[in-house]
Amino acid sequence: MNRLTRIYPEGRVTLREVGLRDGLQLAKALPSTEAKRAWLAAEVAAGVRHFELGSFLPAAHFPQFADLDELIPACAAAGAHSAALTLNERGIESALATDVGELVCVVSATEAHSEANMRRSRAAAVALVARAAAEREARAPGKLVNAGIAMAFGCSLSGDVAQDDVLALAEACLAAGADIVGVADTVGYAGPAAVGALCARLSALCGPRPFIIHLHDTRGMGVANAAAALENGARVVDASLGGLGGCPFAPGATGNVVFEDIVFLAESLGHATGIDLEGLRAARAIAEAAMPGEGFHGALHRAGPPANAAWRA
Repeated sequence: MNRLTRIYPEGRVTLREVGLRDGLQLAKALPSTEAKRAWLAAEVAAGVRHFELGSFLPAAHFPQFADLDELIPACAAAGAHSAALTLNERGIESALATDVGELVCVVSATEAHSEANMRRSRAAAVALVARAAAEREARAPGKLVNAGIAMAFGCSLSGDVAQDDVLALAEACLAAGADIVGVADTVGYAGPAAVGALCARLSALCGPRPFIIHLHDTRGMGVANAAAALENGARVVDASLGGLGGCPFAPGATGNVVFEDIVFLAESLGHATGIDLEGLRAARAIAEAAMPGEGFHGALHRAGPPANAAWRA
């Protein structure tokens, strides 16, 4: 078993909780470290095993991630896999000095967004993936390198994005040493047809290797897009408890797809997630109490799970 399939088994659907990272990037009411630990523990108790915990960024400018070094060992102690964003060379160095299990690099699908978001070209972003992979190989070969392609379904700065460009970037990232690639609908532009088509092509490119789909529910298409992704080969899906989060480039966005709703969707399509829906309600209660005034979303939370068993495929 290689390092990738040890964390993301081939053929099995894995749901990644990104609420503690993407979910907090625009939050005004930030949970304390103790509340984050309780939130994390409650989701682990519910069966969640994959967490994106934050970003390796200066605490003075990004206080929501100042306790990342404390959350990483807490995640490991709970028996779960941790990931965090490494947006530059310093982030790579910081990540390699911790026990985080996965270094997440970002590559933008357009030059305009790449320069605005990272102050580097797309080629330089792919070179950063190569550096992360090389440094990992030399110093911490058990860690994963994840290359996420932002704005893969349309860009708030450039408009249309060609699928051929996204596939070429994914191939370049894999060639640079990334263990896994992902595509993100960063500003919620996509519909199911576009998501299904790109995922089918990405599945053909990756073969048995899993890839990640990261969706935002900005225009209410999140669950439909996740269904299209799962039906076209995606086996790792990002989501956020209560749909927390949102991109700074999409004012008024309702954030990520709702973790609880994606668990319900996956199970209804016949994918066993090992995650207990009632347990997620307990985790959500902790997060809501720790973040007063923040917008939490989710149809499953409003209605509750069905009383019958027929919804499970």
